Amino acid sequence: MKRLLQIEFIKLWNNRASKVLIIAYFVLLTSIALIAAIKFDIGPVQFHLADQGIFNFPYIWHFNTYITAWFKLFLAIVIVSMMANEYSNKTIKQNLIDGLSKKEFILSKFLTVISFSLISTVFVFVVSMILGLAYSDFNELSIIFSDLEFVLAFFVKLTAFFSFCLFLGILVKRSAFALGFLILWAIVEQVVFGLLGWKLVSWETAKRIKSFFPMEAMSNLLEEPFSRLSAVQNIGAQLGEDFRFDYAVHWYEILIVLIWTAIFVYLSLALLKKRDL
Repeated sequence: MKRLLQIEFIKLWNNRASKVLIIAYFVLLTSIALIAAIKFDIGPVQFHLADQGIFNFPYIWHFNTYITAWFKLFLAIVIVSMMANEYSNKTIKQNLIDGLSKKEFILSKFLTVISFSLISTVFVFVVSMILGLAYSDFNELSIIFSDLEFVLAFFVKLTAFFSFCLFLGILVKRSAFALGFLILWAIVEQVVFGLLGWKLVSWETAKRIKSFFPMEAMSNLLEEPFSRLSAVQNIGAQLGEDFRFDYAVHWYEILIVLIWTAIFVYLSLALLKKRDL
């Protein structure tokens, strides 16, 4: 496994575009700390975003993982480009000639996916811990280490998303088309949901079915955290709206996403085995 990972990281690091995107991705993950510096005055009112409780434990685990999950598109470009380069540079054929089996080839790509997800998760965990210790009103150990399931959900979400990108990279072979297909898939899920609710079943049933779609299942792992803020809750109470939702990470949501991850990896291998390279 170590040898397979070394091969992949050497390929990535020798590609200038991939190197720039990877560095930019981790710079953006770090930049979430800049939110703490946002201050502005509205007349006599002084607003400091860090004082709004976004860096309080354990809320910070939910907030930071949700925000940083949006940056995954940078690594998505790296992954689909990685596969496109394998075909355009014919390195995939050379690897197979040199003795690498197709199973080992897919394993090397999946290990890269796992590595990206794991490094991202550790990175976000460390940044969140530093920000929380600096700004949180609650520093008891029992509070600091509660709600860590959001960090697990973040890792699972990234792994599934990158596995999907890997499959699309193998399926389409061209990075631009693969990314276009990714966007198209997200649109198709919404269209199918609309047709189900409009014509075939109730909207409630359609929503349940939709939760099994791959992109929707990944999205459900980390619900938006903003309505949890006390300021938003107070506004909702004044307007007569209840902004309290189910924000928990459920085991069955993680299971659905893990199943999709396994499907994407299996389809990647099946597609590679079927193709004449």
